Amino acid sequence: MININIYVLIGLTIVLLLGGTILAFTVNFWYAFPLLLIGLIMLVVYILFGSVNSAAKHIQTGDFEKAEKMLGLTLKPEWLYVTQKAFYYIMKGSIAMNNKDMAKAEELFDTALHMDLPSDNEKAMVLLQLSNINAAKSKWKAAKNYFREVKKLKVTESQIKDQISEFEKGLANAGQVKAARSMGRQGMNMMQAGGKSKRRRPKMR
Repeated sequence: MININIYVLIGLTIVLLLGGTILAFTVNFWYAFPLLLIGLIMLVVYILFGSVNSAAKHIQTGDFEKAEKMLGLTLKPEWLYVTQKAFYYIMKGSIAMNNKDMAKAEELFDTALHMDLPSDNEKAMVLLQLSNINAAKSKWKAAKNYFREVKKLKVTESQIKDQISEFEKGLANAGQVKAARSMGRQGMNMMQAGGKSKRRRPKMR
């Protein structure tokens, strides 16, 4: 995968193409040809890979504002290489979630889900986010359906495995609360009683 600072990539591309063009008109085309060729290759790299890799570094450190600025340097998201395009929408979805725009986040994650994700790890991550968004909106059926798809995948990254385990516990607890509410006050009392461990006091002598 191409991994170069986006500002360096854009700067070198402009210098090489501009310098090559000037050299072609003032000296000779064949002197300018190497500069133009390298410049065109770097332009293609910029179009296909965009600023996704640079933005990913800021996502990892939790700097969503800088990540969003970096993604804004991508020329055309529609022109990105298919895997880069998927990561672009995943990161845009993460930024939307950080900004509390759940509707936009769901739309972006759904877009990423229907792209060519590189492995089950990324697919599980997207499905987990969609499940989480629907759970936050109390759309339990949709949340469980997405999570059911997560469980079918072969996840290898330990961090994602931990997130799946934690979410499964949260989903189970939410289900218990929902069932208790449907039973009314008696159900809630039963849940509270079950969650407390009652210890007998020792007999006083």
